[in-house]
Amino acid sequence: MHDGDVVVIGGGYAGVRLAKRLDATARVTLVDRKEIFFHRIASLRAGVRPEWSVTPFIPYDRLLRHGRMVVGKAVRIETDERHVVLATGERLPYDALVIATGADYPEPARFTGTTAEEAVKSFAEHQRNIAAARHVLVVGGGPSGVELSAEIRLARPDARITLAHAGPALLGTTGSARAGRRARTWLESHDVEVRLGCFMAPGNDFGTYRDAHGHIVEADLSFWATGITPNTLWLRLAGHGAWLNAAGHVKVDRTLRVDGKPDVFAVGDVNDATELKITPAAIVQADLAAHNIRTYLNSSGRHRKEPRLYRPIHRSPIVVPFGPADGLTVLPVPGGEAAVIGSRPSVRAKAKTLMTPYMRRQLGYTAT
Repeated sequence: MHDGDVVVIGGGYAGVRLAKRLDATARVTLVDRKEIFFHRIASLRAGVRPEWSVTPFIPYDRLLRHGRMVVGKAVRIETDERHVVLATGERLPYDALVIATGADYPEPARFTGTTAEEAVKSFAEHQRNIAAARHVLVVGGGPSGVELSAEIRLARPDARITLAHAGPALLGTTGSARAGRRARTWLESHDVEVRLGCFMAPGNDFGTYRDAHGHIVEADLSFWATGITPNTLWLRLAGHGAWLNAAGHVKVDRTLRVDGKPDVFAVGDVNDATELKITPAAIVQADLAAHNIRTYLNSSGRHRKEPRLYRPIHRSPIVVPFGPADGLTVLPVPGGEAAVIGSRPSVRAKAKTLMTPYMRRQLGYTAT
């Protein structure tokens, strides 16, 4: 029995998880502008190594047994009529709506175009540029900047690589000074120049970059791993700016509903439920929202359940690969500084496969 129409806008980690959770109990429609799932966790390596070019792409065709996948772009939500309007003009009715449009990441962790072929071409261009570069500048010393610097170094042992970070230590968002020191030691031992307290901006000439003190850095290739932007401009353009906070995230209550909209939910990177924008948080939110949507759709039944409340994740295990054979894992410790464990568990958990077998199974495919 399928109770109600659920439209999920966004086929990333949170959207895929939630759609799969509701597939057996609701009429699910998953909408995404891409025709294929993009496993972003594998994208940094794919942007560096040709043999990984197609790894981040997993078809949606085995995800839903009862629901359907629609390739398209949502442009408007008609809340009174309960319709999602696509760029083609098609209207999708809903009893419950989920906004899971995620966030936009800097290159090379970005899906370009709408097809896997278009995205692979983008990765191939990054690979060629990295292969030809004499000096690569990576800006941003969080997990993505450290991981990308390590991937580039292992692929280009002969190139000059500089990692510039505005903060006083690498991996500051992990809550572990030890993790930052360990990452810096690995990078510097592999001849990556690490510049801390170094805010960078493009210079006046092509290929030049200027720090806050006016010093010039010349590099023929640069990547900016300095943060993400929620994919909510379409909501603002559609007249739903009141749903967003100052940073552009969708405002939600503790049940992950959009404020004042009992039938509209938002999950994953797109919402303001937590500042920690990592895949485990998105998956936890998807599971909780799936429960609350089932509760909402069956609210008049005899066995009505109460909605669950989301508790923001402030600290979670974080694995930072240094290529496929090394890395570190930061484990939160209640009341103290996070513990840091070394390469073998980190390689097993993420660094070697970048969680690709896990995501393939999530979408109904074998691990390889």
